[in-house]
Amino acid sequence: MKLILAILRDEDVETISHEMVSHGFRVTRIASTGGFWRRGNTTFMIGIEDEKVDQAIQVMKDHCSQPSEPNAHRATIFVLNVAQYDHF
Repeated sequence: MKLILAILRDEDVETISHEMVSHGFRVTRIASTGGFWRRGNTTFMIGIEDEKVDQAIQVMKDHCSQPSEPNAHRATIFVLNVAQYDHF
């Protein structure tokens, strides 16, 4: 089991959220702020099976728009190991 933390620009959040759900991924959204200009971001938390990590990342890559600012990132993604997972 893995936990994906994906920090996305606000302008991409609705599209990516819709695409993730349509591909069967459960996504928790958290409003966040960061970067030099303190622009709005959204952090997705996605608990996922190991074998589906690459597919989830590809969905996000496919639906992130190109940033208009030079040297800006489309997204920042962390994939963490999960020692235990309970769902009740």
